Amino acid sequence: MASEPGTSQIGDFWNQPQQQLLDRLATDGNGLTSQEAAARLAIYGPNRVDSTRRRSLAADFLRRLANPLVLVLLAASIVAGLTGDLVSLVIISGMVLLSTVLDMVQERRANATAEALRRSIAITASTCRDGVMSSLPVEQLVPGDVVALAAGDLVPADGVVLEANAAQVNQAALTGESFPVEKYPGAIADAGLADAPNLLLSGSSVVGGTARMLVVETGAATRFGDIAVSLSAGSQATAFEQGLRRFGLLIARLTVFLVLFVLLARLALGKDALESFLFAMALAVGLTPELLPMIVTITLARGAQRMAASKVVVKRLSAIHDLGQMDVLCTDKTGTLTEARIALVGHPGIDGADSERAIELASINAMFETGLKSPLDKALLEHGERIADGWTKLDERPFDFERRRVSVLAEKDGQRLEIVKGAPETVLALCSTAQVASGSEVPLDDALRANVMALHDSKAAQGLRLLGVAFKDASGRSKIDTDDDAGLVFAGFCVFVDPPKQTAREALARLAEAGVRVKLVSGDAVAVARHLCNEVGLPVRDVLTGEEIAALSDGALAARVSQVDLFARVAPNQKMRIVNALKRRHHTVGFIGDGINDAPAIHAADVGLSVDGATDVAREAADMIMLAPDLGALAEGIAEGRRTYANIMKYLRMGTSSNFGNMLTMALASLVLPFLPLTAVQVLVNNLLYDLSQTGIPFDEADPRLLRRPHGWDMRALVRFSTIMGPLSSLFDIFTFVLLLTVFHVDVAAFRSAWFIESMATQIMVVLVIRTAGPFWRERPSPLLAATLGACLLVAVVLPFSPLATMLGFASLPIHLSAAIAGLVIAYLALAEFLKRFALPRKERIGG
Repeated sequence: MASEPGTSQIGDFWNQPQQQLLDRLATDGNGLTSQEAAARLAIYGPNRVDSTRRRSLAADFLRRLANPLVLVLLAASIVAGLTGDLVSLVIISGMVLLSTVLDMVQERRANATAEALRRSIAITASTCRDGVMSSLPVEQLVPGDVVALAAGDLVPADGVVLEANAAQVNQAALTGESFPVEKYPGAIADAGLADAPNLLLSGSSVVGGTARMLVVETGAATRFGDIAVSLSAGSQATAFEQGLRRFGLLIARLTVFLVLFVLLARLALGKDALESFLFAMALAVGLTPELLPMIVTITLARGAQRMAASKVVVKRLSAIHDLGQMDVLCTDKTGTLTEARIALVGHPGIDGADSERAIELASINAMFETGLKSPLDKALLEHGERIADGWTKLDERPFDFERRRVSVLAEKDGQRLEIVKGAPETVLALCSTAQVASGSEVPLDDALRANVMALHDSKAAQGLRLLGVAFKDASGRSKIDTDDDAGLVFAGFCVFVDPPKQTAREALARLAEAGVRVKLVSGDAVAVARHLCNEVGLPVRDVLTGEEIAALSDGALAARVSQVDLFARVAPNQKMRIVNALKRRHHTVGFIGDGINDAPAIHAADVGLSVDGATDVAREAADMIMLAPDLGALAEGIAEGRRTYANIMKYLRMGTSSNFGNMLTMALASLVLPFLPLTAVQVLVNNLLYDLSQTGIPFDEADPRLLRRPHGWDMRALVRFSTIMGPLSSLFDIFTFVLLLTVFHVDVAAFRSAWFIESMATQIMVVLVIRTAGPFWRERPSPLLAATLGACLLVAVVLPFSPLATMLGFASLPIHLSAAIAGLVIAYLALAEFLKRFALPRKERIGG
């Protein structure tokens, strides 16, 4: 049986003594026989990450129908069809089908994520089987195998180093460490993933030297596989989806309550059963926000178009809303806050000032070093491209772990020098003198050596990587012997950094102004990450390390996570824990990253973001991809998300206030009047015109104040808004009833015509009032919204006077009655303008 996906078979094996590990794997470190390998393959399974089995399309479709709002809308469409309203049947069912299909297409990307992970690992590996090295498919590797690695190879499984010769591994995609890491045998007690020098991780790459590795864990049990498992797991509901679900439940409760109340009350009063049923069903259709899927889809689609202009590709439409609601952004540093490239930032001599001699010697050494150039060598050559001209290489002693340095013998104009660069402490230990700025040499005594190391330590504390550079005269020599490096002259250091993006500081300031708290989540050491925070102006209130996070329960982590701005030395699964802890604290969380190690957190976040240059895995896991890797683009995206929220809320507030108020009035009036205030057909016409009037909302602008702070679904605020604005609508409806019956003494047809016009005018025109927190006459609607509102209002006013009036049960109204209705509408709009300052949430009010 294969091992359980995503689980470790031997724990933190890299901390165990090598012989103990060999014993546990029942091998001697010389590889396995074919028979042993076959037996283990049957136990552990192939060394691959299998995608989870896809849910069938039918099952996926049915799962989405469980959404309360979808159920309400489908019920409304069925009722509309039964009552003869085929137009509503087609519109409602069509919008539900469209939104459901779009969701299915977007969310089935999880399988592509796992497939991208599987394709990105090595295809074959040089493996010792039956005492012979042979190239085998990586799927056949099992724990206990011995694999030979060289520069350019991808590590095919998790394991430990048995032997190494100057092995350097790039594991940035898994640990976040920008610089190549030296690998050599031997366990270090309590070392983490990023710190263990003997640990080789599946998916990392060898950039220099050679190594022999012992395979310990394969397939889904590797750290790489653990990431794949977490990505293929089902996503949690995002903030947008949770809000839509809560709204659906609210509408369902209101609809069921009102329909049952009307139906039972009318039956108790002896009203006609069929007429009561049809009227109650018409009210149900009138209450449901059947155009909400269309409003949401068009609003989000327009947002995606606008964000595309800012070079942000939106993969999941609802993520635009979540981006506007986001109040915490977690980001890795490599490639997001930094340039993801190594740059030379200094070459100080022993006095701390930049030394041209140090950079000259280091560049000569880097130019003549054989093998693959490390990122540090490339940075040196970029800086000193012409410095080494005229020099000739005579000999070289390459880097290895024992020496921790590269020695080159070179000549120019008859002068021969042995030039050495490497680990600062190693180079300094071989130096007896040092060169000062004037070019003369001074003894490197204990006091000067201490000063030089203090300079080194101060740079390292700033998150900088240093190389020591030294030389000595090599006149008369043509080769470098093993013990020729003693008596060197120390020339200085070369200092490197993964530089912060030039736009990072400004982008972080814009995000802060937008009410988004940025937290750095990095695999780097605390000193490196804190230095970057200082460089880009990111305030740090508190720090948590991966070791500290490992000691915290999920609850304890959630209690601390809001106050922590810097998470250092974190493992991939800990990044995901941080995201989930923030979500438990009711934050809407975004996560941006570019490496394999970021993918689980990207997947878990409400808004997962990546950049165009990221790994395939990170891009597949993301909801949005920034083609221009600049956090500044997020500020525009956040504004777009908040504009989307504002427009969706306009529609919801209409449906739960004036529309609900009118439906409530009709329900109550049907119990006391000797006739229905509107027939079932008239209710459906009212509802259709009202919905059509709202179709311009996605194209409307939003109040600038709504773009300044995160806004999320607040059902209490929505209910509060409805309890203030809804009764206002009902109050004017009741006043209209009294006016029509006691003052104008109209017949049934005229009553229905007058109230139809009044209810439609108040529902449509109050959109102009509710769409902005300020005076409605100062904030003009978009031309399209004005057109849809005006057109539907015109139809509503003209309909009772048209040839269709008799068929619909309407009658034309005298001028004095029409004038009275117009006065009521104006008075209603004036009161609505006054009351909205109390109905809107405090954060949306003027001066709130």
